[in-house]
Amino acid sequence: MAARAIWRGAVSFGLVTVPVELYSATEDHSVHFRQFERGTSDRIRYRRVNERTGKEVDFSDIVKGYELGDGEYVLVEQEELDEIAPGRSRAIDIEAFVDLKKIDPVFFERSYWLAPEKEEFARAYGLLVQALERTNKAGIARFVVRGKQHIAAVRASEGMLVLDTLLFAEDIRDPARELKKLPKAADARGRELDMAISLIDSMTEDWHPEEFHDTYTERVHKLVEDKKAGRTVTVEEAPAEPTKVVDLFETLARSVEASRSRRRPAAPDVSELSKTELERMARELDVKGRSKMSRADLEKAVRETAEAHRPAS
Repeated sequence: MAARAIWRGAVSFGLVTVPVELYSATEDHSVHFRQFERGTSDRIRYRRVNERTGKEVDFSDIVKGYELGDGEYVLVEQEELDEIAPGRSRAIDIEAFVDLKKIDPVFFERSYWLAPEKEEFARAYGLLVQALERTNKAGIARFVVRGKQHIAAVRASEGMLVLDTLLFAEDIRDPARELKKLPKAADARGRELDMAISLIDSMTEDWHPEEFHDTYTERVHKLVEDKKAGRTVTVEEAPAEPTKVVDLFETLARSVEASRSRRRPAAPDVSELSKTELERMARELDVKGRSKMSRADLEKAVRETAEAHRPAS
């Protein structure tokens, strides 16, 4: 079943206006539970109760209160909030373009897909997509959805426009105020820093998000299935102990070797690989002089190096 647009409006940049539809790019897949009293099958439910009288209050008789301090409140009716709400704006007016890489990830809140409302708008839509892709910039705009105003970044991804709602600057906490103790700058020793960089290099690979899954949710589903079937529940391993400072270099060195060992192919059929894949394998195997090799030399070097690192049978 096709998703339904949750908002319709237009993206404007300069004098160009492109009617678009907004679709949620994410969904919640977490496990949800009901509450029961232990030892019974009785559901736990919440009621709106007057704390002074103990009587339940009808939803229509509830107003909002803003606390001023010292137990004082200003009471506000929903109608009063509706009167000052930003309204049902239908515009995403791009006010400026910024380098995408300069937006700190802490500001990103939620992502949406933007699609042209009709096929006749595809040309102008595609123009903005290509321009953003080529410049690696994002358009910064304000827009209103579901009665709330947002600041947003409009960017290009895989031939589409993506709208990311952003947090306002005042929503970001200052670590100097929030953390009890800020980490002190500590100069890393040369050998330790070099080894840490080697570890990062040995673990570097292309980003494939489909390879990562919510293993906790999977374990929750398995817990439910095991309890339903009367099977023993498997307990997760305890977290690793902190690394001692005196063992830091040795631990890094072992990590580099373990990482390289895991990535070494047992017997690669290099003849079927692209040159890009060959170059990646050569980098993982730390083949010397790989950047200047022809494809034939690269194949030979990768095959021989991988063979040399195969564990003895």
